[in-house]
Amino acid sequence: MSYEINLPNQEGKVTTYKLNEQKDFQLPEKPFQSRIAYAAAHVVFNPYSDIANKDSSSVDWEKTIEFRKYLWSLGYKIAEAMDTAQRGMGLDWELSKELIKRSLQESKITGGGVACGAGTDHLIEDKVYSLDEIIEAYLEQTTYIEKYDGEIILMASRALAKAAKSPEDYIYVYRKVLEQVEKPVILHWLGDMFDPKLANYWGYEDLDSAMDTCLMVIQNNTNKVNGIKLSLLDKDKEISMRNILPSTVKMYTGDDFNYPELIQGDKDNFSHALLGIFDPIAPIAAYALAKLDENDMEGYKAILEPTVPLARHIFQTPTFHYKTGVVFLAYLNGHQNHFRMVNGAENNRSIVHLSELFKLADQAGVLINQKLAIQRMNQVLLLSGVYEEETVTAF
Repeated sequence: MSYEINLPNQEGKVTTYKLNEQKDFQLPEKPFQSRIAYAAAHVVFNPYSDIANKDSSSVDWEKTIEFRKYLWSLGYKIAEAMDTAQRGMGLDWELSKELIKRSLQESKITGGGVACGAGTDHLIEDKVYSLDEIIEAYLEQTTYIEKYDGEIILMASRALAKAAKSPEDYIYVYRKVLEQVEKPVILHWLGDMFDPKLANYWGYEDLDSAMDTCLMVIQNNTNKVNGIKLSLLDKDKEISMRNILPSTVKMYTGDDFNYPELIQGDKDNFSHALLGIFDPIAPIAAYALAKLDENDMEGYKAILEPTVPLARHIFQTPTFHYKTGVVFLAYLNGHQNHFRMVNGAENNRSIVHLSELFKLADQAGVLINQKLAIQRMNQVLLLSGVYEEETVTAF
């Protein structure tokens, strides 16, 4: 059976889009073998909560944990309380603590892997702190995660970006923090396209010079660094950096534009993955990674490369609004029964953007149930005033 839907375009016209025929694919039956794959997962807003509410009641914890169990079932590890979960953009440290605790407790039951974001986001945003105060802030969060036996992703710090006067300041802060963590961490270099307040991180605007500082931090602390997640949307910079990492340190791509090529690499030089795009494309990406485990490179590319136009659309400028597209696809695919977000972030993309996202999701094969997706897309279109209620047909 084929389906059609009427969608608006940039010219303000509504045209008919015919959906592709759905293809069946086999989900992996065991964890990924050739690559480590973390999916940075979103949180599900409680639709009965006011968007201004910042306490625990603003999150639908049951649906949020249910989605993590779904990702674990596909073979992923979870990158918890990261920017995909609206960390620092609606999800504060107090809510992050509860999310981390609940995820780690559930992981002990299911056996799923979790690494949790530790940063300094409980500090006052506009205040300038000393380096030692920033170190203490980092350690407050790393200690909390370690209390629940969690692995750590050491996130970039807005406070450090504001306070640092030289590359040496970054080297000092990271050394002091890494000295006190119990297990090796994943560092996270988040580019300013994801968070403008992280501009000039590592002490330089120039990425090559910034990379030198980051590499010095890694080389000085190799026993405490599992790997680094690079989120610069620059594949050449990532390849250059992974070529010179110490042999014990992994590269985790955070490049939501070029991930198929970077993950594939070759047998001796490739990136593992820690990606926000794995949240909305989870089943199809799991299928592709299973092909990679079988050394079926053509099958891997044929499955994963069609998702790139969708990813580039979701992460288009302003990139930090990508969370809206992630949650929208979770809604279309039935992982939650509403399109509401923490802090009202569902309003950060236009109805034309969401309509194009719908088409690209269909073309990438990530709409799990086309009939449901059409019904839900029509509800959003109706509420957006694209057409009158009597003109809506679901299929």
